[in-house]
Amino acid sequence: MVGDFAHVPDARPVAVASRSAERAAAFAGQHGLERSHGSYADILADPDVDVLYLATPHAQHHAVALAAIEAGKPLLVEKAFTATTPGAEEVVAAARDAGVFVMEAMWTRFQPAVVALRELVADGAIGEVRSVQADLGVDRVYDPADRLFALELGGGALLDLGVYVVSFAQMLLGAPDTVTAAGSTYPTGVDAEAGLLLGWDDGRCATLTTSLRYPTPGQARVFGTEGWIDVLPRFHHPDTIVLHRTGAEPETITRPASGVGYSHELAEVTRCLQEGRTESATMPLADTLAVERVLGQAAEQLGVAHREDPAALAV
Repeated sequence: MVGDFAHVPDARPVAVASRSAERAAAFAGQHGLERSHGSYADILADPDVDVLYLATPHAQHHAVALAAIEAGKPLLVEKAFTATTPGAEEVVAAARDAGVFVMEAMWTRFQPAVVALRELVADGAIGEVRSVQADLGVDRVYDPADRLFALELGGGALLDLGVYVVSFAQMLLGAPDTVTAAGSTYPTGVDAEAGLLLGWDDGRCATLTTSLRYPTPGQARVFGTEGWIDVLPRFHHPDTIVLHRTGAEPETITRPASGVGYSHELAEVTRCLQEGRTESATMPLADTLAVERVLGQAAEQLGVAHREDPAALAV
């Protein structure tokens, strides 16, 4: 993320905070930041910080985000936005009440190839979108000490990887009317894998797969009444999409990202703040809430009980 600021003309990284002053200082030194803070509360009080990128473990987003909003600090909050749906609803309500800019850091929506896909869909290149498929899985050795497998830190496949497939489907189809989940859990209580079937009352659907237990290609496919679009792996930060219009030869469209790919969401935040906006039109808070509700329903069906960490601001 820090390196991609080189591709954003009107923004620069100036400070970092950690609950460990030593880690913060080491990070600042490594990346050439002007200063470091040994607590999250300290960076909230830093008058020279215009906007914060919040990348703590999921369960800590809620408390830190609420404190930042109270301090009037705009936020880019890493996905998953919060560990729970009520936590997300509370943060969104606070941001809207205070008129403070907040956006989920779903970098996928800002990738040039995904922007091209959305333009094709909007132009009717594949007719009406009726179905979406997407998968994102990795093979991770189970380690209870790893944050990915720690319930108290918001671990599990759904919040770390499933958020991508759900957000992709929601971007194209909107909020579903039904959510059906199947999967398994680890001894720590987090989900190991999940298959989701999202349904809409008019017959549209999305079939989504996420896993920490086995690898998947990381591909997505968007089906319409007049063709389909393949989003080549890994779909959450792709370079290439392939348009298949009915009765026509496939069209390959390549749109590489600038830098690693984070620069595009950083540019969006910068533009929104310069224009005095409190939400992004590309990644609005309503979409974030819709995705959180799907993740929450899926987690509940799998017997996973995520919770927010109220002590996240403690040093």
